[in-house]
Amino acid sequence: MTIECKNCKGTGSIIISEKECPECRGSGKQKSISLDQLSEKDLGKLMSGDMKCARCGGSGKISVTEPCKSCAGRGKLLTCAVCGNEFTGKGELCESCARKPLVHMLSAECDTHELEVGKTYEGKVQGHANFGVFVDLNPQLRGLIHASNINFSPEIGDKLFVEVKNIAPNGNIELIPKSLKEYQLIAVEKQLPRRKTTELSKFLGKLVHLSGEVIQIKQTGGPTIFTISDEDGTVQCAAFEKAGERAYPEITSETIVKIIGEPSLRNGSIQVEIRSMKQLWGGDATGIKEQIEKAIDKRAEPHEIQFLVKSEVLEKLKPRMLNAAKLIRKAVFKSRPIIIRHHADADGITSAVAIERALLPIIRQVGGSDSDRYFYRRSPSKAPFYELEDVTKDLTFALEDQERFAQKMPLVVLMDNGATEEDMPSIKQAKIYGVDVLVIDHHHPDGTIDSMVLEHVNPAYAGGNFGITTGMIGTEIARMINPDITEEIKHLPAVSAVGDRSEAPEAALYRSIVEEKYKLEALKEMALALDYEAFWQRFSDGRGIINDILNLGSNIRHQQIVKLLCDQANAAIAEQMEASLPNVKTQKLQNGAVMNVIDVENFAHKFTFPPPGKTSGEIHDRMCAKYDGQPVVTIGYGPDFAVLRSRGVKMNIPQIVKELHSEIRGAGVSGGGHLVVGSIKFVEGMRKEVLAKLAEKIGSVGTQ
Repeated sequence: MTIECKNCKGTGSIIISEKECPECRGSGKQKSISLDQLSEKDLGKLMSGDMKCARCGGSGKISVTEPCKSCAGRGKLLTCAVCGNEFTGKGELCESCARKPLVHMLSAECDTHELEVGKTYEGKVQGHANFGVFVDLNPQLRGLIHASNINFSPEIGDKLFVEVKNIAPNGNIELIPKSLKEYQLIAVEKQLPRRKTTELSKFLGKLVHLSGEVIQIKQTGGPTIFTISDEDGTVQCAAFEKAGERAYPEITSETIVKIIGEPSLRNGSIQVEIRSMKQLWGGDATGIKEQIEKAIDKRAEPHEIQFLVKSEVLEKLKPRMLNAAKLIRKAVFKSRPIIIRHHADADGITSAVAIERALLPIIRQVGGSDSDRYFYRRSPSKAPFYELEDVTKDLTFALEDQERFAQKMPLVVLMDNGATEEDMPSIKQAKIYGVDVLVIDHHHPDGTIDSMVLEHVNPAYAGGNFGITTGMIGTEIARMINPDITEEIKHLPAVSAVGDRSEAPEAALYRSIVEEKYKLEALKEMALALDYEAFWQRFSDGRGIINDILNLGSNIRHQQIVKLLCDQANAAIAEQMEASLPNVKTQKLQNGAVMNVIDVENFAHKFTFPPPGKTSGEIHDRMCAKYDGQPVVTIGYGPDFAVLRSRGVKMNIPQIVKELHSEIRGAGVSGGGHLVVGSIKFVEGMRKEVLAKLAEKIGSVGTQ
């Protein structure tokens, strides 16, 4: 191995002094000039007096040099193949190592092409016969010491030094024993050009060299399966020690390795049978890592798209959306698990499903047909923020996968939640374990979490508000990730807009682009079916049923399941309204707003659909119809919570929560949401004081 000489910086010579240039005698200008040989450019320099001396370059001086003693004038230093020390001689070994006999150790992938007659090798006794002793030079090569060449009987498993006497045309290897007291061991590896994962299909049944990063390790009842990632993709590599026993236990996840193995087809996919594998260190590992990172960064670039609708807010938000798309694509290409955490309502579900539909084909393309089982999960959250219960589950599963499969810690994408101070405890816990968080939300942000997350995509940062739903943003980001899924998901923003009662101009535009296929009533039915199904799914993603509700599978099944769920949901809502509406208390506030209050703990069915938030929303809709044209606020409260819905009242619920927290000591007020829609928590014993103060604050704000 050669490296540049530091003493002469690779020039092979050292400057010892300077002297006057004999050509120009120190002037730095050309003395003798042949005009007929000058170019037009040189002639111009001559006329302007800027013609420099060719020998000294215009400096008037030349350097006096002598050969560099450190590298003997070569400009490069050699490093000994055995000890690694620098030396200036010839060959591969320094003088010290060259004096000792060399013993070669063949790596597992070597064959007779790496054997040389006359060289000494380390071997292991494999067996005895009447005519001699069999010696394994590696798992592939076995030679024979003829009985006439050995005068002792070694034990099976003993290490022997042997010289290759002859290699027969049929591959038989004749050995003779060597007795050495001093020697130098030198490793011999098969020299093969590095192949990329995408090239392996061309080399089935042949030995190849593959270098990359270990991203997953699975122990089966037979071999150990290592998933290796390089610049182009991933491939599974199998190593067998004993049935169910971990091969290469020193190799861990995220290490850079060199593999020599044989590609073959297994269940329709390429798998490399490992002959040898070793971890790369230093410059070798850094070089491979840098190549992989550079290639992945390029592949992760999101697609430039035109938004489905015209929106000034979305255009301003586009840089953040592109960055989010790149971060998600990069996680896929780095085979990093992705968890999508979303609010369990129509807006949260549509936003997450849009990203899911974009991701799954890419994940399967990169990691294989079943890779989405290991590298992707979608999990609904009951609360509109990242609860400690949710992060605990995510961390538990991630740590188990890391232990069992040596996987990386995941990227968590929070959708329709994650934007406020309520999310901080969970995000902080995630960061401790190396989990990165990305937020895509439309709840009013308070800036608390921004320094803790990779990106925060929120319409508030582009002059918008909650009218730009997460379903709209998520669908456009999904198209940046994978534009091929545009047609199947372009109705999802309209479903989210209807489900979240968006009155933004974009809501009407998204509805208009799908109105030929989905009338407003059909969109409302899908949104209601999603809310109803999400209530019963609890913490399951319900992928199959959710896909049918959103018409991402069978159209016949879509129509049947939406009708059934809506019938059941409407019946449950009607029953709830029948019980609750007579118990609504209404009063007019000082600002002219009509405030409706309902105790959902005592005057609504519990543990069934609709839950308190949905019940309050349904009551609010009916009160808005009753008091048409007037500002309306509806509060559904329980022992320790209150749900707020409003129309025409200029509230800022996050700000009200902060004020209540500081003004009512001992109430433990927390919560948030959108500016005019949200929820508040407090201790049960202070309910009366909190609700009274809340009503007072609502009555003091402006109305529209």
